[in-house]
Amino acid sequence: MAQIKVNHLTFAYESSFDNIFEDVSFTIDTSWKLGFIGRNGKGKTTFLNLLLGKYEYSGSISLDWACDYFPYAMEPSDLSKTADELMEQWKPGVESWRVMCELSELAVDMELLYRPIRTLSFGERTKVMLAVLFSGENDFLLIDEPTNHLDQEAREIVKRYLAGKKGFILVSHDRDLLDACVDHVLVLNRSTIEVQAGNFSSWWENKTRADAFAQAENEKHLREIGRLRGAMMESQRWATKSENTKIGYDPIKEHDRSKNTRGYIGAKTKKMEARVKVYEQRMEKNIAEKEGLLQDVEQIRDLKLSPMEHYKDRLVEAREMSLCYEDGAAPVFSGLSFEIMKGDRVFLQGSNGCGKSSLIKAILRQAGTKDVGTESFTISGKLEVASNLVISYINQDTSHLHGDLRMHAFEHGLDYSLFLSVLRQLDLEQVQFDKKIEEFSEGQKKKVLIATSILTPAHLYIWDEPLNYVDVFSRMQLEKLISEYQPTMLIVEHDVRFREKMATKTVEM
Repeated sequence: MAQIKVNHLTFAYESSFDNIFEDVSFTIDTSWKLGFIGRNGKGKTTFLNLLLGKYEYSGSISLDWACDYFPYAMEPSDLSKTADELMEQWKPGVESWRVMCELSELAVDMELLYRPIRTLSFGERTKVMLAVLFSGENDFLLIDEPTNHLDQEAREIVKRYLAGKKGFILVSHDRDLLDACVDHVLVLNRSTIEVQAGNFSSWWENKTRADAFAQAENEKHLREIGRLRGAMMESQRWATKSENTKIGYDPIKEHDRSKNTRGYIGAKTKKMEARVKVYEQRMEKNIAEKEGLLQDVEQIRDLKLSPMEHYKDRLVEAREMSLCYEDGAAPVFSGLSFEIMKGDRVFLQGSNGCGKSSLIKAILRQAGTKDVGTESFTISGKLEVASNLVISYINQDTSHLHGDLRMHAFEHGLDYSLFLSVLRQLDLEQVQFDKKIEEFSEGQKKKVLIATSILTPAHLYIWDEPLNYVDVFSRMQLEKLISEYQPTMLIVEHDVRFREKMATKTVEM
């Protein structure tokens, strides 16, 4: 395979004052299984679009291979068409038999190709698009977050599928997926870009060691600068004192001093001032060295939470519960029994469409929470929610977000300055604060919802797929927050690492 060479790449959007990339150079191989890692808003999707030739830039990108991108773009009118009708539009020249071969690897029934796209689940759409993506020859593939909105079973299938492929860049924040599928990583650090062999875990281990070394070196430099500053001030003080004795003296107190002494004092002062100059130069050198040490250190800042204490131990109880939408013939789920006690972190687990979000809506309505949708459904069996229960809710959908951050804070009763502070802790850059939320990336929109929930004191925190599009470092921040404050939570989340670390109970649906 060939290489992709990026030389002195600089790019910024027309509406932005800041460069996304500035004088960036690196080389990658098109035979690699390359994981693309970086904070939200650092430019991962932008770089993929640069490879596709969508934007103009300065510098050069040397690429001799055609690129193809997942997910394929679809217009609203495409939803009524089948994948069989759309695949030629997605990938010109694609052959159906190749797509069918790929579908068999993804454990998908061929009849999905002939069903309207709108009737397919997120997982089914993902599998069909991946089958089309990998059905070509000699394409370098750009795969942008393929597991968002997928249930655990679908994620496992996609993970096994990608693990058997090569010649792609995979943008993902799922640590488990990156460890299973990639053999190199391309990392957008805070100030630099690096390419490294290995998967996410090997890179993170190396980075943790490098960051610890940088911190230790930084401390050493600070001590050296402090010592030099003290010596410089002492020498400066003696030089000043000596210089002041050159002119004017008391002949009684200094009877042994002659007029020639003035030249001696001047020479002595000059030597002291030269010594001060050396100290200053050494300090400047040390400071310059120090400034480069921490440029890429990822500081996972501590977040704070204010969970409320409810007078009841049992906050939610379901017994033989069933839920049915009024326009549906069969229940979404039935016979469900579980409870949420104070201090529990309950994770709902099950395939897409099994009713996880519907259950959350039922609990929210029972608790009297506003703005949880207009769908009509009926419940049979038992669902009890503690009285006066305050719930802080993260919706998996971000399409309702609008306006600027100040308006959002006002609508949700948040202290604006504190809201911005939490967003900064979640690494939302200050340049975003003046933009409309509609202009944010999906990961940045999720951080708006997370910050809103964190700042809302509650007895129960209900988070529905909170980590979709959210970067790895922010996921670690949230793990640390939950471990420290141990709030009562009901969560739908398919990130295996996150669930393994945070769950106290798992409810299979």
